[in-house]
Amino acid sequence: DAWCYNSAKTKLQENIQRSIAFYNSQVDAFQKAKISSPNLKAEDFVTYDSTKFSWSSTAMAAINRQKKYSFSEESIRYALYRPFFKQFAYFNRDMVERVCQIPQLFPTPNTPNRVICISGIGIMKEFSTLITDIIPDLEIVGKSQCFPLYYYEAAGGRTHSVRSVAASQTSLSVTEKDDSQQTPENEYVRKDGVSDYILNEAQSKYADQTNTKEDIFYYVYGFLHSREYRATFSADLKKILSRIPLVAKKEDFLAFSHCGRELAELHLHYEDADPYPGVEVTGTESQNFKVQKMRFKSKEDKSIIFYNSSITVSHVPTKAYEYVVNGKSAIEWIMERYAITTDKASGIVNDPNAWADEHGNPRYILDLLLSVITVSMKTMEIVESLPRFEC
Repeated sequence: DAWCYNSAKTKLQENIQRSIAFYNSQVDAFQKAKISSPNLKAEDFVTYDSTKFSWSSTAMAAINRQKKYSFSEESIRYALYRPFFKQFAYFNRDMVERVCQIPQLFPTPNTPNRVICISGIGIMKEFSTLITDIIPDLEIVGKSQCFPLYYYEAAGGRTHSVRSVAASQTSLSVTEKDDSQQTPENEYVRKDGVSDYILNEAQSKYADQTNTKEDIFYYVYGFLHSREYRATFSADLKKILSRIPLVAKKEDFLAFSHCGRELAELHLHYEDADPYPGVEVTGTESQNFKVQKMRFKSKEDKSIIFYNSSITVSHVPTKAYEYVVNGKSAIEWIMERYAITTDKASGIVNDPNAWADEHGNPRYILDLLLSVITVSMKTMEIVESLPRFEC
């Protein structure tokens, strides 16, 4: 992760180019060594130096084939590394060990999509879900399983098996069926992640032909936030993939879908939320918006956050900390991740202030903290408005 993610695009590019240069030098040296030792394996030859390259099974197989790497500017993408924490990512099969099915969800930097991420099987933290419209990291909510609104295949290519949202009586299911309208997006064809089957089931159950696949997609996102559902099936959600029924009443289906759409807009556009009324910020006249590491006034008092040596955020509502994703509150994710860190193995520094600098907004991190307080409060308001469900 230290090599392929960074808050600074320029730093990420430098790291990747430096890593590729070292790898290619190892390929050259290995080719020469093979002349005198034809049976030599790369595993017994390469230099293991974590400050220059992070060796993986894929890279080792590549060097045994004497394959060289090259840098691709197009591979630098936006990614959601942890809840509400964006970074630049180098998304390239040469440098990323397992890209999984993400190329079918986000084949290009401009491919539109929305993906519901849920906790994977075996995660001991409480169940979580979060929607994203950029590349999600595997650990965004813990061994994440991703269910897309759409998926894409190369024009004229074969259909890939992708995880599809099917809010049926059985589960969020996997489909290999090509059951959607085909809309070219550059050289790709867009497919629906929500199946015709579940659309027909919903339209039949509620005697309403106006229900759409998007309605079902957002129904799923709303339903996954149900406290009643999470509490009732807490043990099951750690062992099996989420099972989501169609609720008995049409009005409840519509309520879950409406709330799911509201939650999705809130969580996708979390950076745009206005500061929450009553939250106070002091010290901004210093114009010192850099962070080292934010901290609370004390373990007992989380209403006050020391943003840095100059700026303090106070009167943070206690209720805001009830919005928990992947084991901690959204606010605490911001506090943890927006800190300057140095990776022990590689020595790579990740400075989140660089994100603010490169985007021309020195206040970005402070404004983000304030926005996420609002997002947390509004999320809890919506969650508490969800109906009880009857199947």
